[in-house]
Amino acid sequence: MFISLEGIEGCGKTTQLEYLSTFIEGKGRSYVVTREPGGTAIGKKIRSILLDPASKELVPAAELLLYMADRAQHINSLIKPRLAEGKIVVCDRYFDATVVYQGFARGLDTGFIRDLHKIIFEDLKPDITLLLDLPPRIGLARAWQELDSGNRCDTESRFEDEAISFHEKVRAGYLELARMEPNRFTIIDASRQIDEVRADIRQVLSAHLK
Repeated sequence: MFISLEGIEGCGKTTQLEYLSTFIEGKGRSYVVTREPGGTAIGKKIRSILLDPASKELVPAAELLLYMADRAQHINSLIKPRLAEGKIVVCDRYFDATVVYQGFARGLDTGFIRDLHKIIFEDLKPDITLLLDLPPRIGLARAWQELDSGNRCDTESRFEDEAISFHEKVRAGYLELARMEPNRFTIIDASRQIDEVRADIRQVLSAHLK
């Protein structure tokens, strides 16, 4: 089984990933937690370019291709092998993030991005996608609080530096994808308390891990 977590900056993916891992482990299932970008040794080097505020001059097409390069390495060296072993793969962001960030928000052709995914990656998609949704102003406030407190590395804040209009487009893009694939996506209100979000995640996973 392949599970992805998606959402804007500050939506709480990191916190909920910890709970999700504990829940799966409690079910006695073998799993691996990974992320994009940076789920592999090579991917970490690509991540350092993509998320560094110093990379602000990176053009959308170059940004897209770097994400695709990271995914090519990730799928072939980690995701597919672990799925073949029968493990559950839990990924912090995946292909949907590319569609919304580089497509909806940056303005690149979403059809072209989807075609690349079909051609290069055989359209490999998660079985379950949990979309942690909340207004960008709330998410960004949370994200900057983490950065200012030192709980997150400030060398990975390039997207937090984007205008609020950018993040509004990202959120709208995610909600549009969820509307298009309701059988894969579950929208979870991430503006609530952590325990309330966990309860929704638990309900979704319980239905799939019987």
